Amino acid sequence: MLFLVLGRGKTGRVIADVAHEHGHGVRVVGEEENRSAMALTAPFLATFDAVIDFTTPEAAIHNMRACLANGARMVVGTTGWYDHLNDMRSLAARKGAGFLYGTNFSIGVQAIYRLARELAVAVPTYQFKITETHHTSKKDVPSGTALSLRQAVQTANPSLNVEIVSKREGDVAGVHILEARSADELIELKHEAFSRRAFAEGAVRAAEWIAGKTGVWDFSEIANQL
Repeated sequence: MLFLVLGRGKTGRVIADVAHEHGHGVRVVGEEENRSAMALTAPFLATFDAVIDFTTPEAAIHNMRACLANGARMVVGTTGWYDHLNDMRSLAARKGAGFLYGTNFSIGVQAIYRLARELAVAVPTYQFKITETHHTSKKDVPSGTALSLRQAVQTANPSLNVEIVSKREGDVAGVHILEARSADELIELKHEAFSRRAFAEGAVRAAEWIAGKTGVWDFSEIANQL
């Protein structure tokens, strides 16, 4: 397969490496070459089996509009744009595109979401709190993963209020801790990404999965198929 990776940042570079390891061809386009999605023309997009976006919230919105309007297959790991989610889902459906998005493409994080839902039901009277730590260049606060983790807890138990504490330190790839506390004990679920490869591996597998498909999915809906 041939994949287009949007974004020359640290994650984008790792995605390109992982895709090569999987035996795929890769073209990487940076934001300086693709301002306002100017490079994403219909003839250009038609040459790729899937597009993978790990850019910035602002750039991702332009990229999604261009790719989905042309019926491309697209995997979006960028976060911070979800106030436009309904518009992007509608555009993908109208244009017969393939659209797969997610706040975190780590398989381990998907397991944490499932465990969080179970914990919310098991100890419904405890106080819940999420602490997330990322690198200083991450723009969205709180992280999309923290918001999804809170959603998982509150979907399982709508009565729970979940505080989120965000920290930005150094080059931290991502740490999320879900805490459930009572007066007598503390339960913690922790996920720590040691590198961006955990996200890159999931993103490449997602691109392999969506190639040739039409529809709209959250990564959490299909992660167990990879």
